[in-house]
Amino acid sequence: MTIDKNFIDKFVNITSKAALASSYLIGKKDKIAADKAAVDSMRSELNNLEMKGHIVIGEGELDEAPMLYIGEKLGTNNGPEFDIAVDPLEGTNFAANNLPGALSVIAVAEKNSLFNAPETYMEKISTKITEKNVIDLDYTVKQNISNLSDYLNKKPEELTACILDRPRHKEIIEELKKLKVNLKLITDGDVSGALLVTDEKYNVDIFLGIGGGPEGVLAAAALDTFNCNFQGRFLFKTEKDKSRAKKMGINNLRKKYELNEIVTGDSIFCATGITSGDLVKGIEIQGNDFVSETLVTHKSSCLKKVIKLKQNL
Repeated sequence: MTIDKNFIDKFVNITSKAALASSYLIGKKDKIAADKAAVDSMRSELNNLEMKGHIVIGEGELDEAPMLYIGEKLGTNNGPEFDIAVDPLEGTNFAANNLPGALSVIAVAEKNSLFNAPETYMEKISTKITEKNVIDLDYTVKQNISNLSDYLNKKPEELTACILDRPRHKEIIEELKKLKVNLKLITDGDVSGALLVTDEKYNVDIFLGIGGGPEGVLAAAALDTFNCNFQGRFLFKTEKDKSRAKKMGINNLRKKYELNEIVTGDSIFCATGITSGDLVKGIEIQGNDFVSETLVTHKSSCLKKVIKLKQNL
């Protein structure tokens, strides 16, 4: 089974509209309002689609999020059945403070083929290299950099690693500096961070560290079409997290997930720029129109490109 190509434009339209809704709050210092604008728009548009949609990754669970929560049903209840992962505003701080890199993101897959990820942290790693035993979550930072150097025939000082600039990454960052690896430190937005390995123009050889589990699954959907490597391992700190994971069917809490275990079927991924960043440009208002840029992937047709749209406001 594959997802009909006709859905590509429909989902691009959905993230574009959500990005536009959020764009009116850029720089207003209110990340909650910016997020709500994107959520409300995305939910409304998704409900107009001829599909039976099921949110597997959303804005939290029913008791925490009134809309786009895990388990929510969307669409007209006619047509194909989809698993849907959403991050209507990836990089809430970027939008609130008018910083580069805010995105509106969605991933859609065939029913039961997208990992139902809990709202918890995930240890993750992504590279362009798909060969086994080169890059692995179980290796030390030093081992991964050594293997990457050998494989790419580059010195460590010619490599660039992307990582979230967080206190939890202090040891990894120090190790990378010791190895003379170039660093691209990001303050937020680890969906886009993981995707910087997809193209040489971004000059990122490896993305690593701990970020959001849902963001890991969203990134994996795009990385799958780009034929990149991704591994993730959830980090469950509290008993509540552990019991919730078990309810979701996760029995081995220390399991390392390969990309083909996170996305098992056909998928569409869309990330529309709200503020301009590495991947795409932000929303631009031109008179009575708005212009959006969306990074789109569709696995079965091998589509991976940036789509620029001009639409009426």
